[in-house]
Amino acid sequence: MSASVRGQLLVATPDLRDPNFSRTVVLMLEHNDEGALGVVLNRPIDLPVAEVLPDWAELSSAPARLFVGGPVAPTAVIGLGRGAGPVFQPLFDGLGTLDLDLDPAAYAPSMAGLRVFVGYAGWSPGQLEMELSAGGWLVLDLAEDDPFCPDPAQLWARVLRRQGGRVAMFASAPEDPSTN
Repeated sequence: MSASVRGQLLVATPDLRDPNFSRTVVLMLEHNDEGALGVVLNRPIDLPVAEVLPDWAELSSAPARLFVGGPVAPTAVIGLGRGAGPVFQPLFDGLGTLDLDLDPAAYAPSMAGLRVFVGYAGWSPGQLEMELSAGGWLVLDLAEDDPFCPDPAQLWARVLRRQGGRVAMFASAPEDPSTN
């Protein structure tokens, strides 16, 4: 396995043609010899958290919608938050997963952001390394506000632009490169 990308962003290059990941920003929650797992940060769906998990709506970051975390396990639900405390399961940089079966009051005092994802992005051992070698993804640093960006539709372009240089030019690439 190459160096772990845990805690970093995978940003789809314009050449990545998989419709599940076109123009996505994936926060990598785990990456080791057993595979990799992340959640897509910029795919909200038109379903408010309040309709599915009403007790968690107040803690949810705007837009308080469910997000498609990826194509794997579409019935799985992952809560990602920024905070601390004994019930918080930290991953990195103050981010962690939450047990959405618990009372939100257990998290409320220390919560500084919450996203609820349906499904996740997963890679078997070696699969992500092959995709990285093929140039389908850019591995970029996570900014503190990326996981809870209030305008997720702009996150892909925003992350690319802040890189500067040639990488920033990807942000202006047309949806269909053949029209360029």
